[in-house]
Amino acid sequence: MWICERMKEIHGWSRASLGEAFDINPPRYIRRGMLTPFVPMDAIPVNSRRPERTDRREYTGSGTRFRNGDTLVARITPCLENGKTAYISDLPDRVVAHGSTEYIVISGRQGVSDGLFGYYVARSPNFRDYAISRMEGTSGRQRVPADAIEAYQLNLPPLTEQHAIAQILGTLDDKIELNRKQNETLEAMARAIFKAWFVDFEPVRAKMEGRWKRGQSLLGMPAHLYDLFPDRMVESELGAIPEGWGVSALRDVCSYISRGISPKYIDFGGVAVVNQKCIRDFSIDFSKTRRHDASKRKIDDRLLKLWDVLVNSTGVGTLGRVAQVRRLPEATIVDSHVTVLRAGVEINPLYLGLVVGGMQQEIEALAEGSTGQTELSRAKLGELKILLPKNEVLDSFHDFTKSIFDGASSNQIDSDVLARIRDTLLSELVSGRLRVPVSLLNLRGAL
Repeated sequence: MWICERMKEIHGWSRASLGEAFDINPPRYIRRGMLTPFVPMDAIPVNSRRPERTDRREYTGSGTRFRNGDTLVARITPCLENGKTAYISDLPDRVVAHGSTEYIVISGRQGVSDGLFGYYVARSPNFRDYAISRMEGTSGRQRVPADAIEAYQLNLPPLTEQHAIAQILGTLDDKIELNRKQNETLEAMARAIFKAWFVDFEPVRAKMEGRWKRGQSLLGMPAHLYDLFPDRMVESELGAIPEGWGVSALRDVCSYISRGISPKYIDFGGVAVVNQKCIRDFSIDFSKTRRHDASKRKIDDRLLKLWDVLVNSTGVGTLGRVAQVRRLPEATIVDSHVTVLRAGVEINPLYLGLVVGGMQQEIEALAEGSTGQTELSRAKLGELKILLPKNEVLDSFHDFTKSIFDGASSNQIDSDVLARIRDTLLSELVSGRLRVPVSLLNLRGAL
């Protein structure tokens, strides 16, 4: 009690339960049978603010309902432990969306609390630890009840300071989101170039049709690349391909094809482990990695290297997902559900990643086993046939797209730094250990 009174005296903050400061699962009306925005659990992010996507589904009368300004907290294992939390801000005005019954909705209360501040409270380590400690139910189906969330005690700053804290943290998240969108654009540019060169064979067809002549540029391709491409197509086991190019099995161009290990997990230390959940949209979410105790099970030469290609090799819906290692924040391995492909001297590693990344359907077709137990063997993956352009073409592609990938890498490094700053500030600002300068309290729109 003395500590609480002392905080109020020093900070002007008050002690309150989450249910006193915010509306928990507030009533939101949707007419049964209406087609409305729907946010599925797999779209709730772990390390960013906005849902990864919004679907549209008919409202059947069950599930949580929410609108812009609300926060969704996943309350069931393992989603709660993983930190799945989202702030809703992209719905059309006055539209109410719905989602899983396994969400708890936190909403700002008029004149008392800021909705975005509530999101950052829900992201704070203290709240997360509290919620996890209050989970109930049988193993594998545990969830935290709403009344336990309502009882969570927090230090509540004045509304002006809540606005300022939310704005500071929100500005960092906005920059991280901007970097993510820029990287999506850069990735799309690189894939468009890849498709033009190695799928549609546009440079070759342009020469065949007389649309590209020596000394001219073609769709942004410098004139000096003209002589790299033939002017004739020939038949192959993959169909018509440029003359002089070949077809090869992955096992013949990769120096390393191997599934990962079954890790001995620990909470701290060890090495990071990439699993199936880390691989999505051709990228690796390192925030979802777990830790392996290398002293209990040796990793030998299993550490990932830059430009390694990772292929999800088990499961339904995730099998065949591909990502390429374009950065390594720390020593990392993969678990036994992921296969690692490493380019040999015969192939450019960037090309290997892009060509395998475009073959998810073909990879899925190689899976064996019953429904729910599908697996992709290393041998089957190694038999997969890919187009093998001449080395000078691959080298030119690498040079042509290097600035694109360098830009994406720089954005990701920037975002990693911003995320660490955000997470440090979040704990300090939400707890009151770090105060917002008085000069910023009235500058909500200027931060």
